[in-house]
Amino acid sequence: MTARLDEMDRKILAELQEDSAQSLDEIARKVGSSKTPVWNRIKRMKETGVITRQTAVLDPEALGLEACFFVLIRTSEHEADWQRRFLQTLRDRPEVLEAHRLAGDIDYILKVRVKNARAYDQFYQALIAQVKIHNVTALLSMEEIKSTTALPL
Repeated sequence: MTARLDEMDRKILAELQEDSAQSLDEIARKVGSSKTPVWNRIKRMKETGVITRQTAVLDPEALGLEACFFVLIRTSEHEADWQRRFLQTLRDRPEVLEAHRLAGDIDYILKVRVKNARAYDQFYQALIAQVKIHNVTALLSMEEIKSTTALPL
């Protein structure tokens, strides 16, 4: 169900997406309100699940994670037990930043962040040791053109 948000809610969310560490006073000033109504709106949006969490965005290259791979997975396995094991394997691997089940020829796509190709191979070897996969294609991102966590409001 889509949350009912007004223009003020959207302005507050835009500010939080830009920098959630800014103070309530700063947000209130930027959106043209006062601190208490902004706090109440943020509280309501947390309670209704519009805001799921607040976190820090880190620079992967500054942490030595210079290689980003998009991993395309095809499987001939579709039983519930295989899916459960596969999804748990993905959740347990910190290298997997995103995982999506797809419609079409490819069953899953993963976004994987590692130090280098050798680290990717270690990830790959661990993955195929845990679950049977029909075909894996890894695509190395040569350049990140756009990356954001901000949703269009």
